[in-house]
Amino acid sequence: MDDIQKLLESKRAAARLGGGEKRIAAQHKKGKLTARERLELLFDEGSFEEWDMFVQHRCVDFGMDANHIPGDGVVTGYGTINGRLAFAFSQDFTVFGGALSEAHAEKICKVMDQAMKVGAPVIGLNDSGGARIQEGVASLGGYAAMCSRRTCWPAA
Repeated sequence: MDDIQKLLESKRAAARLGGGEKRIAAQHKKGKLTARERLELLFDEGSFEEWDMFVQHRCVDFGMDANHIPGDGVVTGYGTINGRLAFAFSQDFTVFGGALSEAHAEKICKVMDQAMKVGAPVIGLNDSGGARIQEGVASLGGYAAMCSRRTCWPAA
């Protein structure tokens, strides 16, 4: 059992590094925080619960099959802000420039759907280069899926 727990913690540590230490340092050099650092400041201490930390893109074109990073460029989850429930997503520029993939969009949509079910707000912290060009229409479809959620439109 200890071996499994150690393996899981090593996978979590790798996921927390996003695009790696070099890219994190580049973010800091620009005066920018990482996706997780922004969420840490936003939510009450210790309240943020991350979802889908190990999700990865499914693209096999243009060499992407050899380039998988856990989390796929967005950190999603929920927690409390001043004691009130809130959901959030924070795009991670250290992973593919924060560009949206199909899996990335699915993570955001999951958070939006759950927030809608429980009547909580969704906060999006965007730091993205747009759609992930290697995925073509699939990444653009991710934007369509996100914006077709009722949460994107005023209540009727």
